[in-house]
Amino acid sequence: MRVMSRDFTLKEKLLLLFLVIVLIGLAYYYFIDQNVRSSVASSQADAASAQTELKAVEQKLMQLSSIKKTMDELEEAGKLSYMGSYNNSKAEVAFLNDILAQTENYSISFSDVTRNGEQIRRYFVLQYQTKNYAAAEEITRKLCEGEYRCLVGDVKCNVSTDGKVTINESATFYETMAGGTPDAGLPENNASVKQ
Repeated sequence: MRVMSRDFTLKEKLLLLFLVIVLIGLAYYYFIDQNVRSSVASSQADAASAQTELKAVEQKLMQLSSIKKTMDELEEAGKLSYMGSYNNSKAEVAFLNDILAQTENYSISFSDVTRNGEQIRRYFVLQYQTKNYAAAEEITRKLCEGEYRCLVGDVKCNVSTDGKVTINESATFYETMAGGTPDAGLPENNASVKQ
């Protein structure tokens, strides 16, 4: 018994050859071309992401370099402040007593300490009297540029008829929990977002 015993004609051979070429082309397209295109697109997306990340890192490096330069300039000028560890209140009170020693009289009152994450704020109000405005200005300058990180918030000045100046001043000392020892006076963390 002979099944398909005849030879293919030239037209059939060409048609089979065309069919084999189409199948090879489809296999190439699905198994090689599509994978290569997908890999190239993925690599291009990764390269774009890496480029964006590199720009962000370069910008952060420039900012850090600028901050370091500013800190070096402040240190050279002797204006670099120090953020003490919690509880730095004794050193801060001693600092205040030193700068207020030249006043005629003074009082210091501290408010409750607040906490936001690792940052501690110690609010206080000063009231003091000096012989003239220049002496009061010098005390405020020392407070702002002093050894401990301090931000002056509000200053009220009254000058008497004899030229003496009375100052009411509110300010905040900043401390950090880094290296600090928690105690009963440490408030709860008020940070709304964990860092």
